[in-house]
Amino acid sequence: MSRRERGWPPVPEALPVAVVDNHTHFPVGADDDPGVREGSDPLTMAEQLERAAAVGVDRMVQVGCDLDTLAPSVALAEEHPEIVAALAIHPNEAPLHAGVLEVAPDGLNPALAPRHETSLADAVVRVAELARHERVRAIGETGLDYFRGGERAREVQRAAFREHVAIAKELGLALQIHDRDAHEDVVALLLADGAPERTVFHCFSGDVGLARACAEHGWYVSVAGPVTFKANDDLRAAVREVPRELLLVETDAPYLTPAPHRGRPNAPYLLPLTVRRLAEETGVPLADLCHSLTANTEAVYGTW
Repeated sequence: MSRRERGWPPVPEALPVAVVDNHTHFPVGADDDPGVREGSDPLTMAEQLERAAAVGVDRMVQVGCDLDTLAPSVALAEEHPEIVAALAIHPNEAPLHAGVLEVAPDGLNPALAPRHETSLADAVVRVAELARHERVRAIGETGLDYFRGGERAREVQRAAFREHVAIAKELGLALQIHDRDAHEDVVALLLADGAPERTVFHCFSGDVGLARACAEHGWYVSVAGPVTFKANDDLRAAVREVPRELLLVETDAPYLTPAPHRGRPNAPYLLPLTVRRLAEETGVPLADLCHSLTANTEAVYGTW
């Protein structure tokens, strides 16, 4: 692959109707910033928003999912009317705040940062404090990640997930779920504790069974770039099971760039590639699907 091919992908054809990227990570200047992808020159916020608007992506939900990105994500939403925020302690962050340093199934050693000196309890309290801001519309991403957690870490993840669910319900906010290799436990916990009225499976990675469970309980399914990947037939089959009124779309930028640009940096302006594939898989005309996606997003997060 050439150096040029590692850069930002070209701007795709615009959508006929505006849609919302309901989960993205913009750079906010924090250490280990999830919005920064190594090896790519960052776009300015003006460039990000200009490119997104040009292709019909008129609003975004910025996700701050570690202690260092919470307040900066709120500040970003205050500064830009196109953006609202979602806040949480990511399930891979929670064990580090609890002092759990075990090698997980991914084989990686946990990497501590200064923010992890704060206790998990205090970190979750910070989420709850900032989530009362009018520009915060969701608690997330929270949930379970069994690929990145051993047995002790999973215990901490489950406890932190339940605390985030409680915060979302207390504040009347949507819940954005990170679910990796943990479908059964995520569903069981939601049913045991009672899911918030507006619950979103971010970057849905489940099978037909999970899609049907979401449909049964009225949980939203947010589809990201992996639906365009060649090998993901099972994911596409699951997406076809989701009622149109429960579909959302996202980038999870700067990662999970949709085909044909997989491996290059992602940004909200590339969302049309996923939307078009979603229209193909569901058989819904593109403009009609865009209208539905926007209406569903506003049902979850309100208008802004």
